Parts: sequence; structure tokens; C-alpha cells
Amino acid sequence: MSPDETNDRDPRVEERALLLPEERAAGSDDPEAQAAAILADSDEREDHPERTQQDSPQSPDLEG
Repeated sequence: MSPDETNDRDPRVEERALLLPEERAAGSDDPEAQAAAILADSDEREDHPERTQQDSPQSPDLEG
């Protein structure tokens, strides 16, 4: 699902588009698109946590 599709259907986008202080300081050309992308990534990580552990250099090494 693209961030645009998420934005059309996801009520969380409006709330997440309210920028955090550090995001406000850095600036955002399109807070709603940014929010939709963040939420889509978060949803993907929740739906497939095993991929997150394999892809993230910050995840602990669970195999050894």
C-alpha cells in the first residue's frame, strides 16, 4: 500500500501529521505524506517483525 493510499483511508495520518518539536525544527514540505509514509513503514514492521530483525543493523543478533 502506498503512503497516498494509506493517507486516504487511515485516520492516524491526521494525528501523526502534527509534527513533533524536532520534526518541526527540521521542517517538512508535506507533513501528511510524511505521516503516511511513517505509518506505512510501521505497519509493515508490525505485520512482518521477522523481516525487521533481519534487515535492521540495530536489532540484536538472535542467532548467536
